[in-house]
Amino acid sequence: MELRARDERAVLVGDDREIDPDTLPLGADLTADLRDWARVAGAVGRTEAESAAAVVSRRGRQLAARVAEAMNTQVSYVDPLSGEVAVLAPPVTQEKQPPPPEPTPWATGLLVAAFAFTLVVFAVGTLSATLDETSPLLAVGANVVVTAGLLPSVWLTKGVPIWRWVALGVAGGIGAGWVALPFIVFG
Repeated sequence: MELRARDERAVLVGDDREIDPDTLPLGADLTADLRDWARVAGAVGRTEAESAAAVVSRRGRQLAARVAEAMNTQVSYVDPLSGEVAVLAPPVTQEKQPPPPEPTPWATGLLVAAFAFTLVVFAVGTLSATLDETSPLLAVGANVVVTAGLLPSVWLTKGVPIWRWVALGVAGGIGAGWVALPFIVFG
């Protein structure tokens, strides 16, 4: 495929025929840029301005590189002012390697989990003990409500790097609250 400017319009020549850039999947921005470039190249070609010719040539190369990337094919660029031909290949895409995993902060994480565990066990145990004075069914109902309220949050945060430690502590605290409930109710 070859990019040219002919009669103030951009054309791509491929297989011995001219192709209008509007018919290719280049995107609206690139197609508009090609049209503008061809008009400027035609206007500069009618004058003798060397500095403008250099700008038109550089812009044409840039557009040819964008066409090569968009079409994922090699594009020849024919400078409309000098007739010089340059071949531009599509950029080589390298697959990005995922970053190496960070080390797990076991000491800090387990400390956070222990704090969350202690807080939840204390809160659930205190709530159960207080409601048990009124009715043992209220203590069981409170445990059900607390468990149903916290488990969705625990489930959603179990994979988040920092919050997973809090989730571990809360889940352990809920489990310990259920283990302690019979001792509170029947004790």
